[in-house]
Amino acid sequence: MMRSGRLFRDGVATFALLAIIALLAWKMNNRPEFIQTGSFYVIDGDTLSTGGERLRLKGIDAPEYRQRCRRDGADWACGEEARKALAIFIKTGTPECRGRERDRYGRMLVTCAIGTLDINAAMVRNGMAVSYGGYAGDERVARQAKAGLWAGDFERPSDYRHDEQMTHANGGDPIAGVVGYLRQLVGWIVP
Repeated sequence: MMRSGRLFRDGVATFALLAIIALLAWKMNNRPEFIQTGSFYVIDGDTLSTGGERLRLKGIDAPEYRQRCRRDGADWACGEEARKALAIFIKTGTPECRGRERDRYGRMLVTCAIGTLDINAAMVRNGMAVSYGGYAGDERVARQAKAGLWAGDFERPSDYRHDEQMTHANGGDPIAGVVGYLRQLVGWIVP
């Protein structure tokens, strides 16, 4: 008798858990889709603005506007070039951007297209952005062709942002930034 009661209780618990998961999945899929067509202002190589709304191109990460890279032994303004590349794509037709979720900064995550051209994929394929979870095949094509960023040396945009945050948090001193980071890390481990 005790065994059947435990089986019943486990079955009810399993059913309740599955019902909660199904409800969450339904709720997430039930979000209204954001669709914006028309003109956009290009902020940087992976961020647009329209009507006060910031849009982040989903699945890619472009160099920050002030980021510099190296090619043929010289620095080049890869962040500015990524912005220009996105601006050219946006101006070649009437883009349509679609998304359902926001990033941690409140920006709508979107995939933008002009007709059959996936702008997100094109930015990665042309080497003006790296794949950030969505365009690994396009990144392989860019690497093999040594396109854009892949023609030289560059710091991944996420690493660049992290280094910039550490430097600014410590008065512009990169050594102090590393020391500050280590102190913070030790503080988390040893209270």
